[in-house]
Amino acid sequence: MDAPNDDRYIENRTYDEIQVGDKAYLEKRLTLDDIKLFAIMSGDVNPSHVDDDFARSSRFQEVIAHGMWGGALISTVLGTQLPGPGTLYLGQTLSFRAPVNLGDVLKVSVRVTAKDDARSQLTLDCRCENQKGKVVIEGEARVLAPKEKVRRPRTVLPTVRLAERGRLHEILSAADHPPAIPVAVVHPVDDVSLTGAVAAAHQGLITPLLVGPEAKIRAAADTAEIDISEFEMLDAPHSHAAAERAVALVREGRAEALMKGALHTDELMHEVLKREGGLRTERCISHVMAFDVPTYPRPLFITDAAINITPSLDQKRDIICNAIELAHALGNADPKVAILAAVETVNSRMPSTLDAAALCKMADRGQIKGGTLDGPLAFDNAISESAARTKGIESPVAGRADILVAPDLEAANMLMKQLNYLADATGAGLVLGARVPIILTSRADEAITRMASCALALLVADHQKRQGLPSQST
Repeated sequence: MDAPNDDRYIENRTYDEIQVGDKAYLEKRLTLDDIKLFAIMSGDVNPSHVDDDFARSSRFQEVIAHGMWGGALISTVLGTQLPGPGTLYLGQTLSFRAPVNLGDVLKVSVRVTAKDDARSQLTLDCRCENQKGKVVIEGEARVLAPKEKVRRPRTVLPTVRLAERGRLHEILSAADHPPAIPVAVVHPVDDVSLTGAVAAAHQGLITPLLVGPEAKIRAAADTAEIDISEFEMLDAPHSHAAAERAVALVREGRAEALMKGALHTDELMHEVLKREGGLRTERCISHVMAFDVPTYPRPLFITDAAINITPSLDQKRDIICNAIELAHALGNADPKVAILAAVETVNSRMPSTLDAAALCKMADRGQIKGGTLDGPLAFDNAISESAARTKGIESPVAGRADILVAPDLEAANMLMKQLNYLADATGAGLVLGARVPIILTSRADEAITRMASCALALLVADHQKRQGLPSQST
């Protein structure tokens, strides 16, 4: 049998075991995450607790804890120590004597002051003191103490990481986005691709033109239990024909973007890249993924993870230009572009470092415009100011990158998926460099990813209109 004080277990003290004067306490330091979590749980977003600028102008001159955060800690002592499991909270009076500031360490104590044998009730004096011994909360609690002994394994709570939505999410969810654009949805014959297009339409992001076998599209709508009667449908016998018809809609001016449905990416891109009748421009076509990463303070763009397997130097130039254009469309007028390699120095045996150096010189000569480039940079130096300082790297990009340019598709694809599955990142991607943005989605994409990809296409199309760019050029 484990000892009673084994911290793997939680054990109460019954009414009969408790004497007047018995005490229990805990200590807890207030962190910013505590304030945020309490605000999320309670819905109390009083700016005194969650708005630094407002708090600095208040009487306390800094963010303070919610008053009931301390009250919750009192409840913790009562429910876990004295009396412990089985306790019923009957009543509480509290007086708030002083604010609790970030970094304060509270000693939360309870002391039994009276017993009511007839009802098995206890009265306890409750007090919270900060690290200076100042009383910040005091009061009295009444509880119904347990009569039976309880000893249970202590529940191990999950670690909570606050994955706050960043600037990308704010842009994509803005209510004042441009009017919906017509989008040719290519071969949406499964419920996943069809649902994504319809959901984006209901959000006012796109007006779908459903291109593919009409019978299969209607069957997919029935399976998904969605109404597609309001959307135009253009019948095409199979996926190849659907891709060809969708590209024609763009050339006719009826569609301002393409959206991949239930067909292979190669099928769609084959029609897009045709020299006659396709959607080629002077630029190389490339894929850009825009991410909100919970641990990174700004939107992060990664390229190219889907189109160019081993891009040449000229292709890398276009890949960077495409990514810069997407950043511009999202309101970043001077994105910082980190050209990635395994090291941050030029090494003749590592072609990626030579390309990085050449691309930076191309930017110096005006061959790449609209952003600030640096490279080669290792991944840690690109996204961590601390890592860059440690290695003595002085750069306007190092540690503050907006765009990460990988040396090849394999590296970009692995980086993108690592962020998705290991860093709780959410993102959306587009293919750029064609006459219109192309929304590439996969069956594994969540609904929010599909929606955000449509929002990106809308913003890019609007940016091109405002800039007078009928097609991309170098």
